[in-house]
Amino acid sequence: MLGAIMAILDTTVVNVALQTLTIEFQTSFDTIQWVATGYMLALVTVIPVTGWASDRFGTKRLYLLAIVLFLAGSVLAGFAWNVETLIIFRVLQGLGGGMLMPAGMTILTRAAGPHRVGRVMSVLGVPMLLGPIGGPILGGWLVDAVSWRWIFFINVPIGAVALLLAARLLPKDRPEPANRFDFPGMLMLSPGLALLIYGVSNLPDAGGVGATSVWLPGAAGIVLVAGFLLRATRIAQPLIDLHLFRNRTFSIAVLTMSIFSVSFFGAMLLLPTYFLLVRGETALTAGLLLAPQGIGAMVTMPIAGRLADRIGSGKVVLPGLVLIVAGLAVFTTVGPDTSYWLLLPALFVMGLGMGSTMMPIMSAALQTLTHKQVARASTATNIVQQASGAIGSAVMSIILAGVLAGKFGVPTSEGQLAPERCSIRKRGTLPRCWRRTRSPPRSPGR
Repeated sequence: MLGAIMAILDTTVVNVALQTLTIEFQTSFDTIQWVATGYMLALVTVIPVTGWASDRFGTKRLYLLAIVLFLAGSVLAGFAWNVETLIIFRVLQGLGGGMLMPAGMTILTRAAGPHRVGRVMSVLGVPMLLGPIGGPILGGWLVDAVSWRWIFFINVPIGAVALLLAARLLPKDRPEPANRFDFPGMLMLSPGLALLIYGVSNLPDAGGVGATSVWLPGAAGIVLVAGFLLRATRIAQPLIDLHLFRNRTFSIAVLTMSIFSVSFFGAMLLLPTYFLLVRGETALTAGLLLAPQGIGAMVTMPIAGRLADRIGSGKVVLPGLVLIVAGLAVFTTVGPDTSYWLLLPALFVMGLGMGSTMMPIMSAALQTLTHKQVARASTATNIVQQASGAIGSAVMSIILAGVLAGKFGVPTSEGQLAPERCSIRKRGTLPRCWRRTRSPPRSPGR
């Protein structure tokens, strides 16, 4: 649980600090968003190896290694001296974080057995949905009261306790005879996913799909992923066992999870930005305003886990999706002066839906599998979840960059922007933290 808390906190804690980091490192929005996207890309890149490594070296050893890598990346990110080193150290963090979740999930599901997967997933889901509460609040407080560097240093005490407890309390598991590692498959899948998301993430700076920096890595990524899928159907032991998708329940659950992750992680990038830039709130206040979403998830998640075991995940997930849509519908009409008495209940309703959706989907994906399939299935579901989350964050940053450029006259590329001291003039207007280097800015409007 502690390892999962670290990994999930670092997915959300940085979002409220992006504005501060932009000013601190004198860079642009499309560059600084790589602090978040680079972390998720690293998660996606390393996850394909974890299923094989769990069998070959044992999940406990892999889990301990993941914590050490994550802590090393956290300490180095806290000492970063420019935006390039920060992004590199965040990638190192992501390599550890990418192994934490699937290894931890494998340990839990093997210990629980198929009849208690729903309850165990609801326990594992607590940190996954505490992230939207604790991440923004903790990150906002550290940025306002201490320093942005402490959003990374805060992982050190948590990680040290997690490392000690895991070493002492987790049962030793014997490495099982593993199949030959699919090295060619890894060379196709991991870079393919990274190139695909990199191409999508370049859209704000490039200005369209026709730019070489967008279509070339995107096309290369698609070719590599397609090559992996074609090869995986023809060899005996691929990196990801595509035979899992012959299970109809597993396939539907994975598809639903991918759509959910795109919207969930995209919203986690956009909502803090709204409270910071449009409403002029401090980082800590922005984090507190996001708390109702996590509280709603905490209300429904334990109930949803038990119901998923009793009546099936489908009867729990569908009402949850309806609640999410109802909450999001309120935000389609949001403006600079929309009452918080409307927005906060909408966030709470979204949270109720998320608590009824995320973990029941994952339990549905794992419930019908055998003991030997769990490690590979955990790997597959985590790849889908993190890749979808990275795509959701990238797409949302594209939409946000377009709004900044179109409605506020604020371009988002490195050559056009240079941050200055940031001061909010009034609610509903852009902060005075941008200037053009080539021509005077237009007056911000609502």
